[in-house]
Amino acid sequence: MRRWSTWPRTAAGAASSALAAAVFAFLDVLDVALCLVYALVDGILEESPARCYCHIRSPPDDDEEVSDTLYARRSAVRDALLGLVRVATKTRTHRHRAPPEKPRWSDCGCKSCVAWRSGAGRLHVVAKEPDKPNKDAAGTESDETATAENNAAAIFVHGFTSSSSLWAETVFRESSVLSNTKLFAVDLLGFGQSPKPADCLYRLRDHVEAIETSLVEMQNLSSFHLVAHSMGCIIALALAAKHPHRVKSITLVAPPYFLACEQSASQVALSRLAEKKLWPPLLFGSAVMSWYEHVGRTVCLLLCKNHRLWEWLYTLLTRKRDVDFRVRDLTKHTHHSGWHTMHNVICGGARLQDRHLEAVQAAGIPVMLVHGVDDPVVPVECSSRHLKAKLPRAELRLMPACDHATVLLGRERGFAEDLAAFWSSSE
Repeated sequence: MRRWSTWPRTAAGAASSALAAAVFAFLDVLDVALCLVYALVDGILEESPARCYCHIRSPPDDDEEVSDTLYARRSAVRDALLGLVRVATKTRTHRHRAPPEKPRWSDCGCKSCVAWRSGAGRLHVVAKEPDKPNKDAAGTESDETATAENNAAAIFVHGFTSSSSLWAETVFRESSVLSNTKLFAVDLLGFGQSPKPADCLYRLRDHVEAIETSLVEMQNLSSFHLVAHSMGCIIALALAAKHPHRVKSITLVAPPYFLACEQSASQVALSRLAEKKLWPPLLFGSAVMSWYEHVGRTVCLLLCKNHRLWEWLYTLLTRKRDVDFRVRDLTKHTHHSGWHTMHNVICGGARLQDRHLEAVQAAGIPVMLVHGVDDPVVPVECSSRHLKAKLPRAELRLMPACDHATVLLGRERGFAEDLAAFWSSSE
């Protein structure tokens, strides 16, 4: 009787798997077709068109921060079709050519998207000064308060679909709770208002070095707290491992971490964070943008290049004067920066996380893990089980009824209060 009661669920699962296989097989074919289309259009519109990864079968060098997922996203349909394309076109593999001096035809060239070209090449940083210190009866600032204000700083690092606005529009507005602390939020390299160079592979060290030169050195930060969300956690851990004596504490919100040996960590991260499933829609979108280079470029062509149109439609439909930062942030990158950051930071960085965690643990840096119990993007066991095993002294906070976004959004005050208490205990 039990066998008959489970057959509807089994049949539904089989039908769902068959449908997913058909959809992703279609996307395999579409991606190869788009490869030919973009090769033709790039050859016409660009002086030095860059090769896509369909025609590069192995990394250009032995750089361990260049992810193998850029070259080895295996699919029988895709591989067979690409084999025919290589034979038909007699394509030779070679390195990427010199980047174009102007934006690619498929990228947006509006003033806000290319403003960084006229700057000094530094990351865009949003700073929030601490509240004015208390004064004594004579109206002078106490030495203890002055010292705290001068020494306390915190760096906030956003995730893959965000920018510094994630923090500036939320936690920074609760700065009264985080008294005597100067808050800094950066737009990561390739995101928001920061530089988006076409000759950069957006490796983990590229992001870390950009934060060092644009913020840590510029502000002469001798010590600081680190707060990061999602993908930003990988970068924050790399920064902490490089400067363990400067970091006072680390707060990781929804950190992606999967147990795997270094040789397969990149592939494990890709398959877990961008699993080929149709549901939920967020996971399907991640799979499309992570597995299909040319389909992803087409999505960026439609969304990013035409972001002013979508922003206008948003204000028209919502009758709001300002575009929600979550909508605006989705379009503030190029396909080149997004594609390489996804693979070289999220996937490639997975191979380096264990050594970074070991450095943090050895340095005795206090760590707080915050994770939404209902997170569909990064499973809660990443924090509750995997990271907790690597950082046994870490403080773990599981947020009920919270997902990947609402673990921050909607509970800004509570999160700021948790930060203040954690920072105080870390002194």
